[in-house]
Amino acid sequence: MDTMRDRFTPVVSRLLDEDPRVAVVLAAIGVDAFEEARRKHPDRVIDVGIREQLLIGTGAGLALAGLRPVVHTFASFLVERPFEQVKLDFGHQGVGGVLVSAAASFDWPAGGYTHMSPGDVALLDTLDGWTVHVPGHPDEAEALLRHAVAAGDDKVYVRLSAQSNAQALPVDGARFHTVREGRGGVVIAVGPMLDNVLSASEGLDLTVLYATTVRPFDAEALRRATGAADGADVVVVEPYLAGTSTAAANDALADVPHRVLGLGVGRAELRRYGQVDDHMAAHGLDVRSLRERITGFLGASGPALV
Repeated sequence: MDTMRDRFTPVVSRLLDEDPRVAVVLAAIGVDAFEEARRKHPDRVIDVGIREQLLIGTGAGLALAGLRPVVHTFASFLVERPFEQVKLDFGHQGVGGVLVSAAASFDWPAGGYTHMSPGDVALLDTLDGWTVHVPGHPDEAEALLRHAVAAGDDKVYVRLSAQSNAQALPVDGARFHTVREGRGGVVIAVGPMLDNVLSASEGLDLTVLYATTVRPFDAEALRRATGAADGADVVVVEPYLAGTSTAAANDALADVPHRVLGLGVGRAELRRYGQVDDHMAAHGLDVRSLRERITGFLGASGPALV
């Protein structure tokens, strides 16, 4: 199966052909994949070199000129390094664009901490008006990319990952999807965390909501799910910094007694980079750790994992 990033280039290349407003801005990473598109649209496929601040500034400048920029590089170089430009060039100037990242929290462990970005969504959360998509499958990535580019002049972040669920689910760029229903609590699985959450909650009387669009946060879906359960206890499992969405979940349930547990990537830096599975286990995001943490918080009981 191809990866989300494998799907990114052909989808955006087709959008360049279909929509004269679409432009692509790159910073060395991913340039080779867009070579054919660059020959066809030399004025709308731009490589600024290893200059991430210029990457964002160029994208915002194209938006000011009436284009719909798709800006792409690794998450740490797209959100963290040029954050001031994201804040000012897009936010302060009041223009929109589509930021599309790769490498996620630790997709390329051998690249070291410079190529890891567990804090990207939390950082964007300090800004106003950003839509954040976190697909969990290449088919979902394609659908959400198309949705993002077509979203008028909105500011949109699409977080691509090498990690993927086995099957794609319907996504609409707005609502959470109910995958499993139960009365013992609610677990929100974000993007590529769904398969592990489903395995970890097998046999438990829990509702599982699947979130591929986390901002805006689907408060209505969470309220509906907790209202059908025996209590408003919620676990949010995210593939980035633990606790990123706990405030949003708390706000959604502000008028009812509730508890929220945020699971995700811990703050401590892992200096022995290993492989992706090593990071998942170290952060407690593997199936067995999730089972223990979810049941410990919700008091759920069911058959033991074999």
